[in-house]
Amino acid sequence: MSQIDLPKSLTELRTRPLMRLSLVVRTPTVLGRTPGGERRIGVVTGGRFEGEGFAGEIQDGGSDWQTIRADGAWMIDCRMVLTTDDGALIGMRYGGIRTGNAEVLDRLARGEPVDPSEYYFRITPTFETADARYDWLNRVVAVGVGHRFPTGPVYNVFEVL
Repeated sequence: MSQIDLPKSLTELRTRPLMRLSLVVRTPTVLGRTPGGERRIGVVTGGRFEGEGFAGEIQDGGSDWQTIRADGAWMIDCRMVLTTDDGALIGMRYGGIRTGNAEVLDRLARGEPVDPSEYYFRITPTFETADARYDWLNRVVAVGVGHRFPTGPVYNVFEVL
């Protein structure tokens, strides 16, 4: 295969901070081992988000469908509604992965403190809104770096430019 010289815009990923997102999640319902893996469902009961130019609350009723794979990695599939401080509704969906060595993941699952450098926790949010003030979010792809606390995860989310 020959080398193709690509412009810098195609060889580097640029981001800028979008928001910090803190979720409150109820103790998950454990469905058990299904054909797709061990399934757990956490109900998002609230939280807060804050970014440059917008902030607000996370509505009660979102859900995080987690699948624990055979290799121990946790696959995340979460949907929720954000309400901005000025009344806009924003749908947010993200998939992701939380993985690390078995001992660290077990400590996280028990709610014990774990340094975020000990495991990998990343998400890829997308957004949907009918509010013209936040229409720009409909065209944003984002990445987030997460940390799991006993009450729920905290993410620093970055817009991919």
